[in-house]
Amino acid sequence: MVHIGLLSTTPCAGKTVLLRLDLNSPIDPSSLTILDDKRFREHVPTVQALRESRLIILTHQSRPGKKDFTTLEAHAEKLEQLVKRPVRYIDDIFGHCAREAVRSSKPGDVLMLENVRFNAEENLTAKPEEAARFQLVKRLASLGDLFVNDAFGTAHRSQPTMVGLPLVMRSVAGLLMEKEVLTLSRVFENAPRPVCVVLGGTKVDDSIAVAEHMLSYTIADSVIVTGVVASIFLSAMGYDIGHPSAQLVQQLGYEREIGKARELLREYGEKIMVPEWVAVREEGERNEYPVSAIPADAPILDLGMDSVLACAERIRASGTVVFNGPAGVFEERDFATGTYELLKAASRAPFSIIGGGHTAAVVEKLGIGKDFTHISTGGGACIEFLTGKKLPAVQALERSKELFG
Repeated sequence: MVHIGLLSTTPCAGKTVLLRLDLNSPIDPSSLTILDDKRFREHVPTVQALRESRLIILTHQSRPGKKDFTTLEAHAEKLEQLVKRPVRYIDDIFGHCAREAVRSSKPGDVLMLENVRFNAEENLTAKPEEAARFQLVKRLASLGDLFVNDAFGTAHRSQPTMVGLPLVMRSVAGLLMEKEVLTLSRVFENAPRPVCVVLGGTKVDDSIAVAEHMLSYTIADSVIVTGVVASIFLSAMGYDIGHPSAQLVQQLGYEREIGKARELLREYGEKIMVPEWVAVREEGERNEYPVSAIPADAPILDLGMDSVLACAERIRASGTVVFNGPAGVFEERDFATGTYELLKAASRAPFSIIGGGHTAAVVEKLGIGKDFTHISTGGGACIEFLTGKKLPAVQALERSKELFG
């Protein structure tokens, strides 16, 4: 059970509020145009809920050394369009310009300070007690009365604004952070049974950690593996997955995960559903084979139709579906079937969660987002949460509640 302060029950009118958002978005490096405003839209309810406060927004874009590491001027303009209120960009983080802008602001004003990662301290990974002593944290804390953390997408990062501020000032979760934490917590506590977890994509180590946690604590009744995750499990079962797929596993550095998959199969084999048919590309065309006869020179790019149907049937029989990672190379029409059909089946579950990232993008493309209970805004943070780990930012909010009430 997570015990954090919540914005939904905290009076904020007239207060100066530091609001941490995650507006890190895809940007065209040549024009610095923001290409996708999804993260902005997710934070709008929290910004609107704070309309009677002096609102000071802290956020970041990319990190040092990247081509899209830039100022937040365009971010302020984009947020202004969405909240339909002036958002003033301040070319400063905690210096004289920032302090003066905050001092002269009135309730209802919205300021966006400069990219917090322009300050070297924000790029460090630090324990909360250490981060609380950083100048960045001390100076920012002196600007406000309350810290609201709504940046779930960064909640797995132990960075100063995420974990240091809650130790030096009263802090609560924003509406998005609250929604993410409480909805994902429900998977562990009172989710409708049976619980089915669908793990695909290429992040095999994360998927195996989720499977291990959810099976060992009897949270999941079944686990379906697809994508590169399925290739690892097939290898663990002794199948020859062909040179191209084996080479991909080697390139991604997942040979050790084969042993972990073998252990999971030994202990929970009856609960793990591994595909029996796969689709490969041969001479530019989709062909399907049983896993016992995968061609040596053809890459596995999707589930075979027999496995698509079997997995979809298991998903439709579930009360809860947690879906993370595509079933194949969905960017190519010939190999999108598995991903599309399993997502459509998952959308009909009474309680359904999408783990962010590529899967969330496919759901949006299919236009079925409204059919899911929850689509996470943080791929990495969501996965860490589902492995049973305490997210550093959530732990910091729990500490803040203990310290400040």
